[in-house]
Amino acid sequence: MSRLLKYFGPFAFSLAAAILLLFAQANADLALPDYMSRIVNVGIQQSGMESPLPQVMREETLSRLGLFLSQADQADLSAAYRQVDAASSEYAALSEQYSGLSGQSVYVLQAVDTATRIRLEGLIARPFLVVYGLEQAAQDPEKAASMFGSLGGQFNLSQLPPGMDLFTVLGKLPQAQRDQIVQAVDARFESLGGEKALRQAAARAALAEFEALGGDTQSLQSAYLWQVGGQMLLIALLSAVATILVGLLGSRIAAGLARNLRSLLFEKVMRFSGAEFEHFSTASLITRATNDINQVQAVTGILVRMVFYAPIIGVGGIIRAVDKSPSMWWTIALAVGVLLGMIISVFSLALPKFQLIQTLVDKLNLVAREGLTGMMVVRSFDREKHEEARFERANRELTETNLFVNRLFVIMMPFMMLILNGASMLILWVGANQVAQAQMEIGDMMAFMQYAMQIVFAFLMLSMLFIMFPRADVSAHRVADVLEMSISVTDPAEPKRLPDNFHPAIEFRNVSFRYPGADDDVLRGISFRIEPGQTVGIMGTTGSGKSTVVNLIPRFFDVTNGELLLDGVNVREISMRDLRERIGYIPQRSNLFSGTIESNLRYADEAAEEAALLQALETAQAAEFVQEREAGLAAEVTQGGGNFSGGQKQRLSIARALVKRAPIYIFDDSFSALDYRTDARLRQALLKQLRQSTVLIVSQRIATIKNANQILVLDEGRLVGQGTHEELMQSNEIYREIALSQLKQQEALA
Repeated sequence: MSRLLKYFGPFAFSLAAAILLLFAQANADLALPDYMSRIVNVGIQQSGMESPLPQVMREETLSRLGLFLSQADQADLSAAYRQVDAASSEYAALSEQYSGLSGQSVYVLQAVDTATRIRLEGLIARPFLVVYGLEQAAQDPEKAASMFGSLGGQFNLSQLPPGMDLFTVLGKLPQAQRDQIVQAVDARFESLGGEKALRQAAARAALAEFEALGGDTQSLQSAYLWQVGGQMLLIALLSAVATILVGLLGSRIAAGLARNLRSLLFEKVMRFSGAEFEHFSTASLITRATNDINQVQAVTGILVRMVFYAPIIGVGGIIRAVDKSPSMWWTIALAVGVLLGMIISVFSLALPKFQLIQTLVDKLNLVAREGLTGMMVVRSFDREKHEEARFERANRELTETNLFVNRLFVIMMPFMMLILNGASMLILWVGANQVAQAQMEIGDMMAFMQYAMQIVFAFLMLSMLFIMFPRADVSAHRVADVLEMSISVTDPAEPKRLPDNFHPAIEFRNVSFRYPGADDDVLRGISFRIEPGQTVGIMGTTGSGKSTVVNLIPRFFDVTNGELLLDGVNVREISMRDLRERIGYIPQRSNLFSGTIESNLRYADEAAEEAALLQALETAQAAEFVQEREAGLAAEVTQGGGNFSGGQKQRLSIARALVKRAPIYIFDDSFSALDYRTDARLRQALLKQLRQSTVLIVSQRIATIKNANQILVLDEGRLVGQGTHEELMQSNEIYREIALSQLKQQEALA
């Protein structure tokens, strides 16, 4: 796929937008487990009390907190609160909110910024936990003594006189001993999860203060759940919208890329010379333009949606999961390691098969195309069973290879789900033990499991991409091979224009030609000149290079050595458009395009008048069978001209070239399907119409070229004879043998 990256240029904006949306989607998806954790930990377990910093605090609570704070911290905390007593105007509103005030003074938190709030929460968390713990334990003196002793005290509190306040006693202790109690709390929570666990526990102490003031915990909980739940729904909605937009952009990018690649590939093939066609069969080019580009399109759509999203989810999930529970990282590492091992094993087996599949698709297309185009030959030799067996072998090879790959991935998916479910069970087992030991919150365990699932799913998504990517990568290379193929016949950097008073003279100067990759020259030292208006026949034995000679003139190939001149200008120095506008070419194999007879004729000149079309048909001896059709010029032409005979297709091809009114005409064995009578009438008609044009006729029929101004005789790539029919009959043995084999000796000498 890397070779096709440059073709993503037109979609850079859409791709950037998709990546931004994927970041938004991934961050939204990664945020959802954290919100779920907050709902469980804070909304359910702490009744919605999120912060250890109370909004309202009793006077005695503030006093008790001060026992475990330094003087500077006491002043800092006191500055954040203002006292509200029964005489204050705010007291009535507070009484409605807190039913347990009973006329006592309270302290209300003043408006503070976020940084100050975070600092105050850290300052108050430890003292609040100590005060809350001692208040709970004070109801049981023996429990209080045990707790106090465990926190570093040296006193037996069970022997406190009845009615003696525990905090009064603590107030008489040296500050160093009270600090030991706070340090013991720190040590305990260090083993339970550190600062985060400590603040969560302190929030429950703040909830106890809220309840002591008579606050409505149910309303507090409901408000928190609605707030966090609403935020969670909005984030889920954002993720859904981003998913839809990314899907839309991914589809547009993939479809647009496929459209552009098809256009570029077709345009490139249209500029291929014969040398380039030696590298690719027609069946392979069709497969590359259809199946291969479809593979690239499919994987591009998935690539846009997954290749950025999955790594963000994977890396982000690992970071957030480890933040929730650093001690459980190994569960994710184990699941991912097993998953990666399985993916690597599967793809090491599947990748060679992916590379083979595309070759087998080419082979199947080739066999099918040969069988269908050669159907009449197959039937005439009664070889239907043989062709069916060929197709069956190619089909079976492709099917078995596809089945092998599909079985691998069918086996892989259940194993992936087994790993996924096994990871879930492992996390539940380990997490339940940590929850039981108060080392982890239930909500954090649930969030950790969701993050683990997101991480595993990210690898599952990448594995699905890997299923398609190797085959698409092979297809991309095959498409890139065509797009990056250097074209051997190109326009010159500064082309020369042929003169307006163009004279269609053609000259070969010591021309040699060798096909790409061949060991020997096909043409050797060919030299001749054709004057404007001459008709020249080219004759020779089979494989002597007749068609190669005429194919060099319109630059279907470039000469290997020597020069080919048109009106004194080397054809290499002329733009191909300028050159080919002056040539009417009729190939050996007549090619008609699906459409109508008229559309095929206008292929040479879209602006041609109907009279010119009819004149061309008349000259090409095609008017009679065209007029016999009810639709006339509008008669349908099926693909390849299959609804016409070979002779009719040749005559329509000749008529199409005549519509062009070119100064040079090349007939490359274009009369082979015509009977002698039609051939003679056609040549007479051409002689009248093409009197001003230079005409080259390649033919194996002596009768076709007998009356040419000059005849070129080729043998094994060399020009072995040049002259009129009469001259060659006297001087050239090869020509004479061919002529005598076709004509009666008396006619040949006449």
